[in-house]
Amino acid sequence: MRRPGDGQSFAAGVRQELVRVPMGKPCCMLSEISALTQTSGHLGLRGGGRMSVSYRLEDAGVARRLFQLLKKRLGVNPTLHFTQTPQLGGRRVCVLTLSGEDAQTLLGALHMTETDEEGQTHLKRTAPRHPMTRQCCRRAFLRGAFLGAGTVTNPEKGYHFEWKAEDEHLCRQLLKLLEKCDLPAHSYLRKGSQVVYLKGAQQIADALALMGAGQSVLEMENIRIRKQLRAAAVRAANCDEHNGERMLDAGQKQAEAIRQIMLKEGLYTLPKGLRELGRLRLENPDLSLKELGEMLDPPVGKSGVNHRMRRLMEIAAKMEEKPETAE
Repeated sequence: MRRPGDGQSFAAGVRQELVRVPMGKPCCMLSEISALTQTSGHLGLRGGGRMSVSYRLEDAGVARRLFQLLKKRLGVNPTLHFTQTPQLGGRRVCVLTLSGEDAQTLLGALHMTETDEEGQTHLKRTAPRHPMTRQCCRRAFLRGAFLGAGTVTNPEKGYHFEWKAEDEHLCRQLLKLLEKCDLPAHSYLRKGSQVVYLKGAQQIADALALMGAGQSVLEMENIRIRKQLRAAAVRAANCDEHNGERMLDAGQKQAEAIRQIMLKEGLYTLPKGLRELGRLRLENPDLSLKELGEMLDPPVGKSGVNHRMRRLMEIAAKMEEKPETAE
């Protein structure tokens, strides 16, 4: 886990963790390749209808992962070279280039070409159906999109997570995928490109966990806990010391149990009522059950909140009893 002051940004640490995630099943690899192609790929047609595909990536780790994905899943062998781009302050950029035959293989696998009635080949922006229908592929596509065009703010400064979408098709696809993952996202236009973004600490933590960045989730949670405890200390100073400490202790235990559910299964697997309460408790470990109930929509009484909280604790306890299995 990263430590403050190690010279690495939070977003760079997330990318570093994601490039080490196992590549998974063939359908997942194709979904991740599709996302990287749509975010970092440069597609074109040369003379004679020959296709060309190249990728420009600032992160060498991402370039290495894409190289491995292309070779393992599609059997293609891109060439790699480095270039310096004045627009990026002279930073070195990794460029992966596919030969005409390999480009044909890639675009055919991704269903990104079509032939008209005259036999002419045309490029089209699309993607395999896997990411929309399979949970494992949704994870892979979002991971690839983040590696190609995503960033996340340092949680010490705020909570903002985004993907840059160069075209409307990718923007719509990301919004649909996030909706299926119970992550309501928004979009806006910035400098001619669509930006899909998440706001809120819990939504961002869910997205990181979904993509496979578990250590980054823990780091973010630690930062958030420190911030919450500082705020809770001020609040606790204005209430009865004994009751305040007991309430904080119970809230922290509940938050920790819910955090384990999030990391192991994901809060999106819970019923809506439990999911909403779980997110509120994670964001407010210092509040009483009555205060949490007042924040729900519609509000719920203390007894109802207590009943839901007991169910969450039971779910967490059952997860602790289950033996962990390797993926």
